[in-house]
Amino acid sequence: MFEFWQTLARLTHNLGINPPKPGKNLLDGWETAPAEKQWLFAQFLAIDANFRLVQKNVSSETVDPGLSRGWGYFVEETAFKGFLQEKSTCTSHNAVNLAETKNSRGLAATGAGTVDCSRHNFKRPCAVGDLQKGEKYINMDYLFFSTMQHSEDIVTLNISYDIACQWSKNLWDRLSKYSSHLRFGRDGKKVTFLIPKFHLPAHIAACQTSFSHNLIKGMGRTDSEAPERGWANINLVATSTREMGPGSRRDTLDDHFGDYNWKKVTNFGISLLNKIKIAIPERDQHQYDFNEFHNALVDERPREITQWKDAIEQWEADHSNPNPFKTTTITMMQAAVRLKLSQQEAGDLEKGLDSSLHADISPSILISSGMDLEDQQYRLWKDQNTLGAHATDLQLAKLQERSNALLQKVEHWCQVQLLYMPMAYESLDDLRRQLRLRSHLYKFKDANIRGQRANMRASAVLKKVELTVTTAADRYRRAWKALKVLAGVLDNPSWEAELPELQPTDIRGMSEGDSGQSEGNRTLSWIWKARGVGAIGDDNESILSEALRIEWCKLRARASRWAKEVELLQEEMRRVAEFLSWHAAWWEEQAVRRTGLTAAEQEGMHGYARRQAAMRRAMRDRFLALWSVVSVLLQLLSPVAP
Repeated sequence: MFEFWQTLARLTHNLGINPPKPGKNLLDGWETAPAEKQWLFAQFLAIDANFRLVQKNVSSETVDPGLSRGWGYFVEETAFKGFLQEKSTCTSHNAVNLAETKNSRGLAATGAGTVDCSRHNFKRPCAVGDLQKGEKYINMDYLFFSTMQHSEDIVTLNISYDIACQWSKNLWDRLSKYSSHLRFGRDGKKVTFLIPKFHLPAHIAACQTSFSHNLIKGMGRTDSEAPERGWANINLVATSTREMGPGSRRDTLDDHFGDYNWKKVTNFGISLLNKIKIAIPERDQHQYDFNEFHNALVDERPREITQWKDAIEQWEADHSNPNPFKTTTITMMQAAVRLKLSQQEAGDLEKGLDSSLHADISPSILISSGMDLEDQQYRLWKDQNTLGAHATDLQLAKLQERSNALLQKVEHWCQVQLLYMPMAYESLDDLRRQLRLRSHLYKFKDANIRGQRANMRASAVLKKVELTVTTAADRYRRAWKALKVLAGVLDNPSWEAELPELQPTDIRGMSEGDSGQSEGNRTLSWIWKARGVGAIGDDNESILSEALRIEWCKLRARASRWAKEVELLQEEMRRVAEFLSWHAAWWEEQAVRRTGLTAAEQEGMHGYARRQAAMRRAMRDRFLALWSVVSVLLQLLSPVAP
């Protein structure tokens, strides 16, 4: 009887509560819903491994068999080990794997792999298995295809893995070579592979645009780091379970996974409510930011915006199309900055304009002189450090003379520099131009500059650009203060809404968020939503156009993500309530399912099953009462779809 109830409890946990399940929590006709709504019924999965859940090589399956034989979260051990043995000679299953270097002596398992629900961190049924020597494809493939037997009806799959860019390449080819019981019918299914948000920055730029939750449609605010959060809970028992025999260890971990899932279930009322309270205002804020940026560009670049919209819609429909988030232009180099300044100065001189404030030093020469001084400082610093402890008086004298001469040059250069550090739209245009230049230079420095000398030269250019940013910001502030003083006689009471006061936190590039903002929460500074942001100036037009395109696409994607999150949370709330109603009815069916019992056993069976049913109905009613406020929030706010 104990084994029956334990099996039944695990089975009911495996039925799940939030993942979409036809006949349990999906509306009738969901499979015929329009294509633009199919993302609402997607299954979100996250694959990961934990190398703390080791098991010492003690006892055996014969001496210590488990009560669960593939009925819980661990896969059935005999079939799993037989599969690994059958395919162990296939070298194509070796993953990119750091665990290979760990000492596995004396261990029966070097860790455990899992497949979780990436939306709410549920352990999936038949989705946990031991690792023998690292995180190999063959182990993770088996776990993935094993748990997918419980999601055959799902049409849309979003699969996250920290090495998804490699693991997904030959996944379907590997599937064709596996046993028939692992076959997964993918015909008619839409499968999207992703990389968890925290792991994504460690990948190359191509992966960051092709596997990002932030850029792919229909992801909401999913980050797929659910397994990492789950490990923090289960690692507390890793020390004790590693000493257990194989059966006891699996049963113990199954019990902990089930308890973790149940706690998630009972907390759905609060957790989903908190998420949607955050999502609704964020949705509106990011939609507003996108609209402001779009409106600032639409008059100046209407044809380009139409092209951007077509490109991103084509990519969202089919990822084999060109990715509009990818950078295609070459980053501006330091030499190009110097050349550009010189060419600008030459053009002014041809027109009879001379912006020089010194007879001998023009703006472009000022930059070059600064770089030369940096170079001289580097050589002097290098000579000082290579000079031995027993340097002669002559060597020290020459070094001091060079230092004195350099100091005089620096002082003279600083005096000339003051001449070039001395009107609101011009200042704002200049500020945006310098911020774009700064962003490109920083990207180039991070990607290409190596070594102390090269970094010092790059820093010299960046210092000059930072100076021009500060100068442009100061010019704007002076113009703004003058307008403020003259506000009484100006016939434009709305000027301050169009030209706000410039705060230090406003001075950031298009792709830079405010302090502490992540990519999903990043807001655009107002300077990029003001009039003239898309005007063609003396910047390299291809670089400017690409920067505007990528930012427009990111703002659109960010607004879409938050809007989709609100929709998805509402669907999940409905799904939770629907499942609890179904589950209550299912428990009542169990009350009369078994026959041939004594009167006492039958009474106990009835009482237990009906108590479970009543518990789920009570949870449903409590959740619905909590969520009643959501309709009020949605009525107060009326967003415009991106």
